[in-house]
Amino acid sequence: MNPDDAFNAELSRRRFLRHAAWAGAAVAVTVTGGVVTSKVIHSGSGAPKVGDFTFAQISDSHIGFTGAANPDVTKTFQSAIDLVNGLPVRPDFVIHTGDLTHFSTPEQFDQVKQMMSTLQTGQVVVVPGEHDSTDDTGQKYRQFFGAGTQGDGWFSFDHRGVHFVGLVNTINLQKLGHLGPDQLAWLRDDLHRVSSETPLVVFTHMPMFAMYPDWGWATDDATTALGSMRRFGSVTVLNGHVHQLMRKVEGNITFHTASPTAYPLPHPGDGPAPKPVVVAADRLHESLGIRTAHIVPGRHGLAVADQPLP
Repeated sequence: MNPDDAFNAELSRRRFLRHAAWAGAAVAVTVTGGVVTSKVIHSGSGAPKVGDFTFAQISDSHIGFTGAANPDVTKTFQSAIDLVNGLPVRPDFVIHTGDLTHFSTPEQFDQVKQMMSTLQTGQVVVVPGEHDSTDDTGQKYRQFFGAGTQGDGWFSFDHRGVHFVGLVNTINLQKLGHLGPDQLAWLRDDLHRVSSETPLVVFTHMPMFAMYPDWGWATDDATTALGSMRRFGSVTVLNGHVHQLMRKVEGNITFHTASPTAYPLPHPGDGPAPKPVVVAADRLHESLGIRTAHIVPGRHGLAVADQPLP
């Protein structure tokens, strides 16, 4: 059995294997020696055994963007892919947390998919950003990346004792940061079958906490979704969209925003709107990057390492 087959065999057949055609995104999150784990699992609890592993996260590649904030987003996206491929430990999979494209054209989706196919990982999974559904509520996005998903593109899978959930909160362009009743009902049913001692990792594009609602940097019905997660010992929520790093802890839930691979945005409240920020050319890569994260049995929370582009 080759390494990819071995990887696929460990995933939920019902869920993750349906994404086998996906060719992913970029955000480096490693699950090895670091941390994403829940309480220590008690013998006889029925919870699946957690094993060390690595995954990567990339976000906000915005292929198709042209502007002074980054004259070549394709080059910096490729640098992020190269950085993932150069990690000392091959990630089990890579997650892209949205805004793969800037204008959601078929050509941009195809370019992203071809570039992500070069990621040296067991699999790539993605969720859409609002730029991936600018004119069609995400129909073109789902043609390229929606195999095996439900509704607007949400899904879940299990890997080595950790339950992963990909949520979509970017489809309603009049109400950015919105999950909707159908997705919330699906999430409730999906989590109902999972032991509270299972580490839970949720990833989406818009923040699931009120980072800065005046700019739409929030999810209006996140409270309902997070309510379904309160019984879990360890919950980590990863998002993109805000193009900068931030960490927030609320009880058992830790939120991490991600660096982009395209261009920086202002800090919350700096200006009337979040427009691309122009920095000196020799400092641009300091604002861009990937993330590695580690999941280790018996540890609570997710240990992440954010790396700027070289």
